[in-house]
Amino acid sequence: MNTLITGANGGLGIALAERFLENADHHVWLGVRANRDRAEALAQMHGDRVRLVDLDVTSEDDWAQAVESMVQADQSPDVLINNAGFHKDGLLAMMPTEDWHSVIQANLDAVYLGCRAVLKPMMGNRFGRIINIASLSALLAPRGQTNYAAAKAGVVALTQSLSKEMARAGITVNALCPGYIDTEALVDMPEAERKSILSTIPMRRLGKPGEVAAAAAFLASQEASYITGAALKIDGGIF
Repeated sequence: MNTLITGANGGLGIALAERFLENADHHVWLGVRANRDRAEALAQMHGDRVRLVDLDVTSEDDWAQAVESMVQADQSPDVLINNAGFHKDGLLAMMPTEDWHSVIQANLDAVYLGCRAVLKPMMGNRFGRIINIASLSALLAPRGQTNYAAAKAGVVALTQSLSKEMARAGITVNALCPGYIDTEALVDMPEAERKSILSTIPMRRLGKPGEVAAAAAFLASQEASYITGAALKIDGGIF
């Protein structure tokens, strides 16, 4: 099984890679840009089972080159995890136009480009698993995230539509909607804000990257072959 993970140098990306590498038959390709330290360390640990590929997820050419590299290495993509993304929060009335477009591009356009890039080899193999990392913001949009919430809601809709298109081709397409996950994105959060967030979570704790990775591993498995078009929330019961 050959898996391509974008945003692979972050906490969630690394957790996803580690989970898939638990299966000795898996090869993992890590899509990275400038920040590569954690991805490179993981590659050193696992030898030729892990490869790094330069991938700007907003670049159509980079996607084409990444998939071609996999095909040429006789590791045609079986699983794509669209994990890369970021947010620039702010009230819409004061949001710079660039903040709107950059967030839409990185979180929604990138998923479109990634899905399109892997469909041809997956269709040729009559097998594929596409897992799009959306967000709880797609289902329960907060104030100050009009750009991010719109992008992630678009990811969920794209997932559902594409799942119908690919249902007879042996390809499943699903989305994960994590809530507050304990990654580097929350490291600098003020303690008062952290306590306030925890009070809104029925489980009274943050999620772990490994818990999201476990859900992705299941959706990529043969056992999940009848699940497609789903948007699974991982949020400790917020919504």
